[in-house]
Amino acid sequence: MYRYPAVASAISVTAALIFNGQAYAQTAADQAPTLSIAEVSDPAGWNIHVGNELFAGYRFDSNGKPIIYPVNGPGGHAMTRNFPMKDALDSERSDHDHHRSMWLTHGDVNGFDFWLDDDHCGKIVHRDGSAEIAEDGAAIVVTRNDWLDPEGNRVLSDVRRFAFREIDGRRIIDCDFLLKASDGDVNFGDTKEGSFGLRVAGTMKVDAEGGGEITNADGETNKDAWGKKSAWVDYSGPVNGERVGITIHDHPSSFGYPCRWHVRTYGLFAANPFGVHHFTGGPETNGVVLKEGSQIRLNYRVVLYEGEFDATRAQQDSESFANDPRPQVQ
Repeated sequence: MYRYPAVASAISVTAALIFNGQAYAQTAADQAPTLSIAEVSDPAGWNIHVGNELFAGYRFDSNGKPIIYPVNGPGGHAMTRNFPMKDALDSERSDHDHHRSMWLTHGDVNGFDFWLDDDHCGKIVHRDGSAEIAEDGAAIVVTRNDWLDPEGNRVLSDVRRFAFREIDGRRIIDCDFLLKASDGDVNFGDTKEGSFGLRVAGTMKVDAEGGGEITNADGETNKDAWGKKSAWVDYSGPVNGERVGITIHDHPSSFGYPCRWHVRTYGLFAANPFGVHHFTGGPETNGVVLKEGSQIRLNYRVVLYEGEFDATRAQQDSESFANDPRPQVQ
């Protein structure tokens, strides 16, 4: 266990995980896979393992923001793109170098761009955090971060909690974010460039023409799923010759539920609770104003699986997630 005492109080234990209608507590009697955490220094952060396999890495900083990289699904398949953390594979496009595996940012926060990561953009700076194995066997990462404008002034702060599990042969990442207006009012602008996102492996993307497919809860697929409100969206396709997929679920307690999805056939996969006009074609709105001292919670579940996409199972997962109380990070 690696703990920074300043953030230890940010973890609030709630009921056991609800998954497929059942409560799971990963005890020794369950013979659940054993998760472990290792501190790493280059780049700084933690690695999460399932048995001897690397599940995921939490990185404090990747060109101006914290990210989760790598993200490995069942069977060890790399589910997110390697570029730009590593050289692009033959199957990957070296575009959008701000699409760094898995992240939380937004393209317009008080007029500053946190989605891009160029010199003129805002930066999200890791301040402290903890990583430990919980009583139910999950690997829990909690961090505190500051969103700074290009001059280094704090615009807002956040607390992030990630719970990593393997259940029934699938890998789960629960992602809970608390955004705080710590330094005056915060305006989350009306833009498609947001917010909780990942970039799928190059062979999975629809444009690779290898069988990749996007599907939302209403059965809309590929380009038709872009910008639509949905409780969940799935992105499936081949990796290493095997069919795999990623489903992201929005929780009813999450701000903007059900959110719109900035999900693209070239591999971008993002939940956006703030954007409207780019998606609808209507006039630009004033965005969302978070008054000083207020906060917004965003809660998502990422399910990584092997095999064909099953819409019925995704819907069951969505209903189970809706009944799963979210941890109240502070």
